[in-house]
Amino acid sequence: MVETERIIEWLRRLVQIPSVGPANAGARSGKCDESQIAARVTEWFRAFGGEVEQEDVSPGRPNTYGIWRGQTNRWIAVDIHIDTVGVETMLGDPFDGRLEAGRLYGRGSVDTKASLAIVLAFLEDLQQRNRSLQPNLLVCASADEETGCGGAPVFANWVRRRGLQLDELLVGEPTLCAPIYGHKGAANVMFKIEGIAAHSSQPQLGKSAISAAATLIKVLDAEHQRLISLPPSTDVGTPTLAVTMISGGQALNIVPDRCEVYVNRRIVPGEEPAAVAAALNELAQHECPLPLTMTTIHQLGAFYQLPDTPWIKRLSAWSGMEPATVSYGTNASGYGGLAHETVIFGPGSIEQAHRDVEWVEVSQLEKAAEIYARWWDLA
Repeated sequence: MVETERIIEWLRRLVQIPSVGPANAGARSGKCDESQIAARVTEWFRAFGGEVEQEDVSPGRPNTYGIWRGQTNRWIAVDIHIDTVGVETMLGDPFDGRLEAGRLYGRGSVDTKASLAIVLAFLEDLQQRNRSLQPNLLVCASADEETGCGGAPVFANWVRRRGLQLDELLVGEPTLCAPIYGHKGAANVMFKIEGIAAHSSQPQLGKSAISAAATLIKVLDAEHQRLISLPPSTDVGTPTLAVTMISGGQALNIVPDRCEVYVNRRIVPGEEPAAVAAALNELAQHECPLPLTMTTIHQLGAFYQLPDTPWIKRLSAWSGMEPATVSYGTNASGYGGLAHETVIFGPGSIEQAHRDVEWVEVSQLEKAAEIYARWWDLA
């Protein structure tokens, strides 16, 4: 079992490397991609005896893969994303990694560099002890999770090209060390409504795209009510729909000739994102009083793993936490069929993620490390 101080030092080191995704760039972000942290992870993986490869998710934003050969035919894998959300509104230095009152602070501390710190601490310890694991271990430090889970399908394709048969795949996220076996996906779309501009003193000569949007929004709100009245297909819950942004108009004295309406439709297991988006388009085309076009911004499938599998039972027993589902999305959506069992797991709470002050409890790092030790047959 590695010392807590070693995990803390690894986490501090990781937090101090800015890895804000480009979509969240700002004046305080530093270099806005994963290239710096991916380069360091590559160095560390190699130093700890790993077979290492990098693969671009997009230019300058690579996944990093490390393989440690074990003594059996069993394959276990960990996916931990290395990108973070933005830091522009954070209080203090977002990358200081300070330790205070049993908490380590900084962007990514809980989401989700804490999991990577634990993995690195164990790999370092194994290298120093000249010890190998029983199972084969694959670790992916994945890019572009926060703005689309783009690294997940790239990793999944890499695993399939290599012909690896994964027995257990852990997706690192803050779960308070509870094994998570399901979450919703999403179809994010934008409707662009086309009106006719006119002088606002003669509105009858134009067609207001904003007024048409108001009609469409009422229809979408009604669709949300219909969705939440459906009987849940699983314990992940019902689908939902939310109108999240609206933008339109040119000036105070012009009848608006355009309006854009953004919609977040949460998807449950059994639904296909493309089919959900197509159904939304059909509904909008039928109900909106003016012509519109729909653009799909992002799609993410739901994730569902049966909660009574052997590995989930073991994780639950080790953590003392019941298996659960969560409301947020993860890379697990891209891993259907990639492993015999897939679970989302990690130290800390999602309530601390993406906030102006982000932190993880040291006690959670210790608890997660104990569970990793058991999972890797080191305890």
